[in-house]
Order: sequence, then structure tokens, then C-alpha cells
Amino acid sequence: MAVFVADEQTDVAVDTEQLRRLAAFVLADQRVPEAMELSVLCVDREAITELNRHHMGVDRPTDVLAFPMDLPGESLGDEPSVLGDVVLCPAVAAEQAPRHGKTVDAELQLLLVHGILHLLGHDHAEPAEREAMFGLTDRLLQQFAAQVTP
Repeated sequence: MAVFVADEQTDVAVDTEQLRRLAAFVLADQRVPEAMELSVLCVDREAITELNRHHMGVDRPTDVLAFPMDLPGESLGDEPSVLGDVVLCPAVAAEQAPRHGKTVDAELQLLLVHGILHLLGHDHAEPAEREAMFGLTDRLLQQFAAQVTP
């Protein structure tokens, strides 16, 4: 599967290769077809505010937005297949990381997994959904960390 990561902001240093590896790990774990593509974009507060205003009707910055396109198995084999886009705002992540007791990298990783799970149809509107989604997020982050750390 192809994972594209672009860092279009200069506020916070971002390890784009680590985000790419994490995204690929999550997609493989969730059995997303190899042919699907995912884009991850890191933007500044102004860009995420505009996206949030335009798509969500909320006129303020946010930490992550997910824009789904195709669900796994939805496209025919010879058609382009794009899971969607995850847009992260490292500046917002950096602000909230200390409140969550995390490093900026750990906060960005959590937000990336959260965004990918939204693209895969997970939600957290109901308590049972929230428990399932956040439990899956925790498992994925722990397994990724165990894989990276010898």
C-alpha cells in the first residue's frame, strides 16, 4: 500500500518517515488492500482552521481531520483506490501533548491512528464505539512501539 506523507508547515518538527511507517503498520494490521493509497498531510493552524470551517462548520483549529474516499473493497481492481486523507496540525498537537502527558511525536502518532480509523469507518459517538475505537488505537500504538523498540 502506498502511504504519502507531506509536511507543509514549519511550526513543529515532524518525523514524516515515522508517520509513514506507522500509517503502513495500521493499514496492514487492519487488512487494508495493498492497492489502496493514503495521504497524510501536516499543516499549520491557518490551513487546518480553513479546512475545519469549510468541511465541519467550526471556525477554529483542530488537531486532526479525516477525509474518506474509498472503503476497502469498494473499488474494482483496475480502478484507482484511495482510502482518503488524514490532515494533522502539529502546532495544535504540540499544545495539547503536555495536557495529555505525551510527547509531540506520541500525540501526532495517536492523532494519525485516530484519523486512519475514522477513514476505515470507526467512530466514537456512542460509548461502546468510543471504547472499541480507543481500545484499538491503544493496541495499535503499543504494537507499533514494540515493533520499533528492540
